[in-house]
Amino acid sequence: MAQRGVQLESISCSICLDLLKDPVTIPCGHSYCMNCIKDHWDGEDQRRIHSCPQCRKEFIPRPVLQKNIMLAELVEDLKKTGLQAAPADHCYAGPEDVACDVCTGRKMKAVRSCLVCLISYCENHLQPHYDAPPLKKHKLVDPSKNLQENICSLHDEVMKIFCRTDQQCICYLCSMDEHKGHETVPAAAERTEKQKKLQVSREQILQRIQDQEKDLKLLQQEVEVINVYADKAVEDGEKIFTELIHLIQKRSSDVKQQIRSQQETEVSRVKELQEKLEQEITELKRKDAELEQLSNTEDHNQFLHNYPSLSALSESTHSSSINIRPLRYFEDVTAAVSELRDKLQDILRDTWTNISLTITETGKRSATLHSAL
Repeated sequence: MAQRGVQLESISCSICLDLLKDPVTIPCGHSYCMNCIKDHWDGEDQRRIHSCPQCRKEFIPRPVLQKNIMLAELVEDLKKTGLQAAPADHCYAGPEDVACDVCTGRKMKAVRSCLVCLISYCENHLQPHYDAPPLKKHKLVDPSKNLQENICSLHDEVMKIFCRTDQQCICYLCSMDEHKGHETVPAAAERTEKQKKLQVSREQILQRIQDQEKDLKLLQQEVEVINVYADKAVEDGEKIFTELIHLIQKRSSDVKQQIRSQQETEVSRVKELQEKLEQEITELKRKDAELEQLSNTEDHNQFLHNYPSLSALSESTHSSSINIRPLRYFEDVTAAVSELRDKLQDILRDTWTNISLTITETGKRSATLHSAL
C-alpha cells in the first residue's frame, strides 16, 4: 500500500492534484498536466519569465512543451487498475474554509497564508516556502480570507507602514504622498507598542477579576453566616417559647415568621450583589478572551484594525468596597425572648414591640455595610 501511495503521488499533478492528463515534463524535471502548466505560464506571460510551481526555477524563454509518452502510458496503466489520486473530501475547501489560491479546479483547503506573496497555500503548494531559500524568509500566518486588506487600494502596494497621525496602515508610496510629513513607523513596531498596552489592559482586567472574586467569596461567606445565625435564633426562640407555649404560642409563631422574613430579605440582598459581581466577572473574562485572541493575531494589519474597538476597557460598576465585619445576627432577638420568658405574660405586651424592632434593626445594620455597592 505504501508503494502504491508513492506511485500515485509521483503521477499526480501538483496544480490540480489529480492524475496527470497529457503529462509533460518541464526542464527542471517536474511533471504537470499540459493544460495546467499552460494556464500557469499564461498568467506569467506579462513578466516574460516562466517558473516551476514547485521549485520556482525560472525559464527564459518559455519552454516548448512535449508530451511525456512514458509517463502517459504509466498513468493509463494505473487508471485501468481503478486507482485514484484524488484526496479525501475533507481536504477540499468548503464555504467556511480558506481555499488555496494556486489550486485549479476544485480547490484544497489552505494551511497557511503568506503576508509577502499575499496568497494562501494548501499543503502541496506551500512546500516551496519551506524548500526555496528566498521563500523561507516570507512571513507565514494562519489561513486568512483578508489578505487583500493588506494591499493599498491607491498604489497596489503592501501596507507595511503605520501612520500615527491618521491612525491607519499605509504603503511606502502613501508615506511620500498623502501622508507626507506625518508621523509614521513600521507596522510591526506599532504592533509591538500596542501589544504592550494591550498586555497592561489584560493585567488590569485580571486584577479586577481577582478583586471581585475575593469580594464574591466574602459575600458567599456572609450568606452562610446569616443562615447559621438565623437558624440558631429560630432554634433558641423555639426552645424558649416552648416553656411559655400556653401563654405565648401565637407570639412564638410571629417571631419565627418575622425572623425568616428578615433572613430572606438579607439573603436576597446579598445574592443580588453576588449576581452583579458574577455578571461583571463573566464580561471581564469574555473581554480578556477577545484581547487574548487579538494578542495572538499574527497579521499586524488585522491586529491594528481590530485594536481600537477591543482595547477600550469600560469602567467598573463595582467599587470593591465590600468589608464584612462579623455580625452576630439575631442574637439580640434570642436575648429579648429570654427576657420575655422571665417576665412572663404581664411583661409580654411591653416587650413584643422591642422584639419586632430588634429583628428589623439587625437587617438595617447589615444593609449599611453594602450601601456603597
